[in-house]
Amino acid sequence: MVDLEQYLPILIFLFVAAGLSALFVFLPMGVSRLTGAHKPDAEKLSEYECGFPAFEEPRSQFDVKFYLVAISFLLFDLEASFLFPWAVSLEYTGWTGWIAMVIFLGILAVGLAYEWKMGALDWQ
Repeated sequence: MVDLEQYLPILIFLFVAAGLSALFVFLPMGVSRLTGAHKPDAEKLSEYECGFPAFEEPRSQFDVKFYLVAISFLLFDLEASFLFPWAVSLEYTGWTGWIAMVIFLGILAVGLAYEWKMGALDWQ
């Protein structure tokens, strides 16, 4: 039979975390309602991301090159996250771990060369 008293600290932690999360979400919303910060005007509704009004239809086709570069960045960022634990544990993995990482880096290098040759990294 499992003694349920050992789960009480976890349950208390979950209730405190849920309460703080709700507080951090709903308190700013309530304060903005009380202070009048939620009332829209022309300045609040103006463009703020790019600094100028939109000049095309929002449903028009667009170039996906930015997203391809972003995905490539994420890919090589994840590569770095694999390299750190590998470098730390290299003395335990030995030659098998070293060869596996060389194969992994080789596959990524071939992918980068292909991406470069296809012009995905060229920016216009």
